[in-house]
Amino acid sequence: MTIRIGLVGYGTGGRWFHAPYIRASRNCELVGVVARSQASKDAVRQDDPTLTAVDSLAELIALGVDAVVISTPPETRQALVLEALDAGVAVVADKPFAPSADKAQELVDAARSRGLLLNVFHNRRQDADLVTARTLRDSGRLGELRGLDLRLDLDAPDTLEPGPGGGLLRDLGSHVVDQALVLMGPARAVTAQLGSIELPEGVTNARFAIEIEHVSGAFSRISASKVDHLVSREMRLYGTLGSYVSDYADVQVLAVFDGHMPADNRETWGIEAEERWGVLRTDAGVEKVPSERGDYTRFYDELAEAVEHGGPGPVPAEQGVEVLRVLDAVVVSDSQARTVVLTGPTA
Repeated sequence: MTIRIGLVGYGTGGRWFHAPYIRASRNCELVGVVARSQASKDAVRQDDPTLTAVDSLAELIALGVDAVVISTPPETRQALVLEALDAGVAVVADKPFAPSADKAQELVDAARSRGLLLNVFHNRRQDADLVTARTLRDSGRLGELRGLDLRLDLDAPDTLEPGPGGGLLRDLGSHVVDQALVLMGPARAVTAQLGSIELPEGVTNARFAIEIEHVSGAFSRISASKVDHLVSREMRLYGTLGSYVSDYADVQVLAVFDGHMPADNRETWGIEAEERWGVLRTDAGVEKVPSERGDYTRFYDELAEAVEHGGPGPVPAEQGVEVLRVLDAVVVSDSQARTVVLTGPTA
């Protein structure tokens, strides 16, 4: 069976991070897009003249869809998720899918009460470096994990969503916090600092440094920026038996922006060049670790399986709530200059 998917929004997220991977999945069909601006409609027509562009979520659902993907500005997502759930379809929402963990939990409860699937698009679980690190962790060669250093700096100030409701923390921060929780397990406590800049739309978070104490006793240190004229990506994973260090590129993102598409050849998609493979250091010596294949299309393969046969889907919304609990704690920690001990499901 092929599930029919409708996409709400055709900006950077919808056009480059959703549509190519929906099309690449053999189990999904992209049947329509909500594109309200003329520029978005032109982009839809340019990319796929056969694809239907409509003006509203109601019109999209009327096309006969099994699931909708919400890829619109953050302040609009919660209402659109509820509208889609009320219409009786499964939903994928871009991160963050709500302004706070409490609001996100309301969406989880709404989906559960209707018996509908709600997932969050944490696609960076399928980054090549994270997939490789998870495989290495699961092999036991690092022993018990004790620490993670994760840094992601981009020289991209123009891509910041401006104003107090936007900023780097709930954008890029959603991804890197999710990666830390995936690798290291649930969070127990958070200590953080935020750095902001003045923009016409208001004060906007543009950098952050986060320390997470995990329930396991391990620690993660995460930092990112978009305004420091730095381009760097590094992961350091520490265990009782050794360490693993990588500085992979965003191979999938770079490929799409260069005009390549995952549907062209999935077997070679998302593999890091050998010269950038990570390095494992243990008592046995030093060795390069071959890259695992990253593929955001897996998200849609797994979504189709869940829609058709049941199951939680690739990133259940409950896991998105846990990310937001950490992000909420980051804001409190920065504003009150203290460590925030988490309560609730995370702890």
